[in-house]
Amino acid sequence: MGGRNLTLLTDLYELTMMQGYFKEKDANETVIFDAFYRSNPNNAGYAVCAGLDQVIEYIKNLHFEQDDVDYLRSTGLFGEDFLEYLSQFRFSGDIYAIPEGTVIFPREPLVKVIAPIMEAQLIETALLNIINHQSLIATKAARVVYAAQGDGVMEFGLRRAQGPDAGIYGARAAMIGGCIGTSNVLCGKMFDVPVKGTHAHSWIMSFPDELTAFRTYARLYPTACILLVDTYDTLESGVPHAIQVFKEMREAGIPLTFYGIRLDSGDLAYLSKKAKKMLDEAGFPDAVISASNDLDETLISSLKLQGATINSWGVGTNLITSKDCPSFGGVYKLAAIQDKKTREFIPKIKLSENAEKITNPGNKKILRIYEKATGKIIADLICLEHEKYDSSNSLLLFDPIETWKKTHLAPGSYTIRELMVPVFKNGECVYQSPRVMDIREYCRKELGTLWEESLRLEFPHRVHVDLSNELWHVKNQLLDSYHFEE
Repeated sequence: MGGRNLTLLTDLYELTMMQGYFKEKDANETVIFDAFYRSNPNNAGYAVCAGLDQVIEYIKNLHFEQDDVDYLRSTGLFGEDFLEYLSQFRFSGDIYAIPEGTVIFPREPLVKVIAPIMEAQLIETALLNIINHQSLIATKAARVVYAAQGDGVMEFGLRRAQGPDAGIYGARAAMIGGCIGTSNVLCGKMFDVPVKGTHAHSWIMSFPDELTAFRTYARLYPTACILLVDTYDTLESGVPHAIQVFKEMREAGIPLTFYGIRLDSGDLAYLSKKAKKMLDEAGFPDAVISASNDLDETLISSLKLQGATINSWGVGTNLITSKDCPSFGGVYKLAAIQDKKTREFIPKIKLSENAEKITNPGNKKILRIYEKATGKIIADLICLEHEKYDSSNSLLLFDPIETWKKTHLAPGSYTIRELMVPVFKNGECVYQSPRVMDIREYCRKELGTLWEESLRLEFPHRVHVDLSNELWHVKNQLLDSYHFEE
């Protein structure tokens, strides 16, 4: 999995366009591409950015092996001069990005690529593949963790993921989104995250009886003794046998540091309440009651409303696949081309019949505006790179579509943070990715900057993403310039 050459992980048209640029244009023409998305997954009020670390690994290792060149030659599509160029290919441009774990919103660039046009074109597909998938799973995880209301959420989805990469990097993204651990051992090794798990029904079934299976497991793992109680009969057999084992452990002087039961089927609200009563009456009020079985944020929220006594959640299929929203929808669009004489970037815009598909032109940055008193996000402001803002001055924000909607911020009432950071400069990586558990903690703090209304699972408040006055005028001038008269 590590150190793979993913250079050919691209769509064919990226390579055919590259050859077109090579033969018909100045291959060194510097351009800006923005990677962004248009709507939040799951109809959420936000998304969580993830995948930058793998993008860095991909860019660092970007080169065509001889067998890559030979394969492309065999297609009959590419000339020898272009293939020779590919054999010497290295990325030489600049990349800016929003750090992993950051709360993000539609239409703002997550990644900005400034590079010769051929280089910028080649990396489109892999960059989107990585960012789209991992941001999707991190966002889903954040929603599940929010629904759990402080209970631990474990990622258990490896066997249902769409292949090894989705399982490994999806688990990593789930950790960023707030999970406390994963069942994926390789993910644990690669990214130094906690691995967690109990046992399967097959463990119980392999012994002569349920009680013997429980006793054996408790003897092997006395400090992590979570017993699966629904193999035969949850309330008549599983929970009573678990209680018997816990009593035996206590009588033997074994500290009950982390112990409890897991429910994997049936009416989880009913069973958990009954199991809780049985455990309390037996003198085990601090026993963990863990649940799995096709959970997601909607079901967890419902179980909470029903008074379920579950305090630990194992979430698999619906998390690792983001089953109800299986794609993120990120896109990669040309935003500017550098003038060869002045070296200034000339803004470019993509038009569409759909207003949401019209791009924001130019060399841009993103400023996050916070309410000073609370630290909560007021809005994000997309502006041109050269623009300067000072929180000691007043600030007028306006909706870029419904421009009559305005918010005036008084001097000193807000703070500003620029979101994108340099990742590559002149082809060299200048950014060190934090540890996954540090990104997880950063993400937790990021989610804390959202108002509660934006966190709710249904019909959340939408955070405004506004354009600066200068960028708004540049965009509209470009739009007006394409109104042709017959």
